[in-house]
Amino acid sequence: MKKYLLTLLVVMGFVMGGCSAQPEGGSTDKVAKSASETTRSVEANTKKAAQEVSQSTKKETTKAAAATINDDIWIFRSDNSEGKITPETIQEAFEKSGFYIAANNNMNIPYKRDFNNTYYDVYNLAAYYNKDIVAQFIKEYPKIGLFAPISMSIYTKKGDKTISIATLSPARMAEITGIPADHAGWKALDGMIKKALKAALPNGKFVVVVDNKIDVKAPLVVEASMKMGEEWEDELEDLENDFESALSPNGFSMPAFNELSDEIEETGYDFYITYSICKIPVIYTISKEHPEAGAYAPCSMYMYKKEGDDTVHFGFPSVYNWISSMGITDDASKKILIDAEEKFKNILKKLTSK
Repeated sequence: MKKYLLTLLVVMGFVMGGCSAQPEGGSTDKVAKSASETTRSVEANTKKAAQEVSQSTKKETTKAAAATINDDIWIFRSDNSEGKITPETIQEAFEKSGFYIAANNNMNIPYKRDFNNTYYDVYNLAAYYNKDIVAQFIKEYPKIGLFAPISMSIYTKKGDKTISIATLSPARMAEITGIPADHAGWKALDGMIKKALKAALPNGKFVVVVDNKIDVKAPLVVEASMKMGEEWEDELEDLENDFESALSPNGFSMPAFNELSDEIEETGYDFYITYSICKIPVIYTISKEHPEAGAYAPCSMYMYKKEGDDTVHFGFPSVYNWISSMGITDDASKKILIDAEEKFKNILKKLTSK
């Protein structure tokens, strides 16, 4: 753009110089004709230079605007003045679109019970997945369990007349799992989610979210592992009991449980289980300013053992994903997130050290 501005200034200087010059001899008509032609040429060049500057500016403005869009979390919103759209109608629309709903919980109940307050007329956390899409990934990419199920929040702020659904974009899921973004499964999932959102909110539109993401230098996934003997069935039962009994004393709840190895044929796993885990004080605190936080809550933890292998693998999305995607900067919110992660890591540490 600097080049175009320089050209424009040079041309304008030439015009001013030409206008101040006096002819020295020769035909007046020829001089006038020459001056006229020069003027037309300068005007054309000036107009062209101005157009190029304008086009360059538009391109740079468009590029800058595109760079400010946060596509980690999709927020789909619709007018709901008549109150006909509810978490139940949304669940029905997702089910008709091919998703299994693993959970759909009204969080205003525990919010009022535990904090005697809520910031929303509607606030539900739901979890959903499609086993055929999961099957496209699971044999080659075990980390797909981080989003099997996928989380979403359904919310209406107090006194508002709209209803919104927030969920992670497949592009963000690909980034967290490390599964290639061009995998056919992501494209299929992208289309299914958009179809379900449109069915749930027929007049809805995607909300453009300004990018306030933070570049966080931390692992996106927390992982752990342990060895298991040949009699893994009995050991698995003990492992599940130990894990589940440790949740409540540490303040966690388990709204959903899925045995993907039973639902999907020939996975190549002796077992593949996902737990949906939530900590109510965490989502209550974060959702005050970030109702879209339900795109990360409840979070899915996988636990699997491949056939012929003696290692059990665990993994769940780090809370640093929350901090990064939503641009969380206040110390109180970061502390409650990180403390929750540390408690959950300690549960896994005790399980895997036995």
